[in-house]
Amino acid sequence: MRVASVRRRRAWSGTVLRSRLTRRILAVNLLAPILLVAGMLYLDDYRETLTHARLQALRTEADLIAAAVAEGSLTFEVHPETRSLVPGHVITPELAGQIVRRLSDLAGVRARLFGLSGDLVADSRRGVAGQFQISTLPPLPEPDPVGDWFDDAMAAVSGALDRAYRFVLPRPELPPYQEIPNPVATDYAEARAALAGQAMADAVRRDVNSDRVILSVAVPVQYFKQVVGALMVSSDDTTIENDVLALRLAILEIFVAILALTVLLSLYLSGTLVRPLIRLAAATERVRHARGDHRDIPDFSGRRDEVGELSAALIEMTAALSARMGAIEQFAADVAHEIKNPLTSLRSAVETVSRVTDPDQQRRLMSVILDDVERLNRLISDISDASRLDAELSRAQAEPVDLDRLLGAIADVHTTTGAQHDVTVRYDGPEDQKPLIVQGMDSRLGQVFQNLLTNAISFSPEGGTVTLRVRRDRTYAVVTVDDDGPGLPAGKETAIFNRFYSERPKGEKFGTHSGLGLSISKQIVDSHRGMIRAETRTDDDGNPLGARFTVILPAGPG
Repeated sequence: MRVASVRRRRAWSGTVLRSRLTRRILAVNLLAPILLVAGMLYLDDYRETLTHARLQALRTEADLIAAAVAEGSLTFEVHPETRSLVPGHVITPELAGQIVRRLSDLAGVRARLFGLSGDLVADSRRGVAGQFQISTLPPLPEPDPVGDWFDDAMAAVSGALDRAYRFVLPRPELPPYQEIPNPVATDYAEARAALAGQAMADAVRRDVNSDRVILSVAVPVQYFKQVVGALMVSSDDTTIENDVLALRLAILEIFVAILALTVLLSLYLSGTLVRPLIRLAAATERVRHARGDHRDIPDFSGRRDEVGELSAALIEMTAALSARMGAIEQFAADVAHEIKNPLTSLRSAVETVSRVTDPDQQRRLMSVILDDVERLNRLISDISDASRLDAELSRAQAEPVDLDRLLGAIADVHTTTGAQHDVTVRYDGPEDQKPLIVQGMDSRLGQVFQNLLTNAISFSPEGGTVTLRVRRDRTYAVVTVDDDGPGLPAGKETAIFNRFYSERPKGEKFGTHSGLGLSISKQIVDSHRGMIRAETRTDDDGNPLGARFTVILPAGPG
């Protein structure tokens, strides 16, 4: 039992994952969050904001270092010949170098000090032994293979996104930066501006060797508003890129969680749709191959959604199909039975006539043979009409039918027929004299009322009256046919509409009716979304007054 359950779960999951509907649901549900995250991960504006903030921070650090240099490393210059003081101040390289290296190390930046002549006085990367670079390494993290793998993967994704964004939306080209062994102030535009007295000048360049972005700010070194040099502070964009990466990692982590939740919910939604649809399709396929019936269709009507409606519709459709198949089988059996009776009689008469020599008996047998042949011909015609009726009614287009005019014409035609049987046919039209319109086929509706009138005339005694009446009952047209005959056999009010049911007046010649007339009439009325019923009219004492057939059809507004 447990193994079977596991197999069913595996089969279900495999079917759901292979479903085209599942793939479409996933594609639709994932498109929106992917596009949203792609837009959020485009952080160039955020990078620009961080760059501007970093330049402001560099300016603050440059101002502090420049102020320290101005206060701690300036001396008066003595004229070598006159031994007198030269107006102005000069920067002492040794003192300035110590201040620049110490403060830039604390700030984590590179600082270069240029004298008033533009020569390099101090560089935080130059010491007694020459130029060097100090990089503070982060502490070694605790070993975490899973976390390291995830961080590396997210960093790789971030880098790939950055390259994709650069390809789609290229950034403006930055001026190149290259390290100069013995730089002077004129090599850097911001340093020249600072020596000229500009309060602050900055520049953003790209290192040609490391492809890193270099941010630099230059401020004048002043003592009592006298410019004695220029201080240029620079830093790469490592901090900025780390901040961008951290934000991207946070967004990606949230996105991965949302993505996983979206996939799970999509698979759940797909499963609730795909699995019942597959079961419905399989059951329908079994019914199509005659290996099941409507009871094999899964019933999902309790879901109260479109799948439930589809399930209910399929159950109703297959039930109707099964009922139709049963009706066809019953019809075929009834036809075989009805045809077999005249054939048996015909065979007996043919076999007998060959052995009879009396002319009178031969004539009677030939009359029986002709009656049976006529009965077969009439039966086959009625069967053919009944078999074509379903297809004709399903294909026909409903048209407006003036019921008053149709019934009046039929009553006029049957007035002559009734007179031949000494029966009076009377027609009562609508009381308000307004047209009574129904939607349907006038020829088939006429067939119904002709059949009812013919039956009523045949059952009415000599001197009797057949009344055809029509009236409006709100949104329905009600047609009644009353006769003065013996009424209906007790308990047969419904059975008379069955195929091949025949109940004829006494004295009528046998075999003149096929028993399909009322069945065809009911079929036509049902196809017009109406109803037909029969009853026996009685007086106050319960004595039969005759039969009444009532036809109710939907009618248009009066």
